[in-house]
Amino acid sequence: MTYLKVKWIHAYPDQPVLIYSELDHERWELRKVEIFSDGRIWYADAEVEVGDTGLGQMPLPSVEEIAADPQFVPEVISKAEFEKIWAMATA
Repeated sequence: MTYLKVKWIHAYPDQPVLIYSELDHERWELRKVEIFSDGRIWYADAEVEVGDTGLGQMPLPSVEEIAADPQFVPEVISKAEFEKIWAMATA
């Protein structure tokens, strides 16, 4: 598993500013948490979608490919960090 945190730099209030993803070995999203600048937290997994959040329809690009777009700041995180965010989102 890979765990990813992506900061999205933009001025759209209806889009998340932080995106956390749990990825399988082929980089398909298994779980996702999106955090918005106004404090909203939406999440999704294979069975539940909260808000407009859904799992990706294709595997995520590599961290390097994501980082090539200056509006995105990706970071590989630990499973523990992801689980903390997931627990907060689903509480």
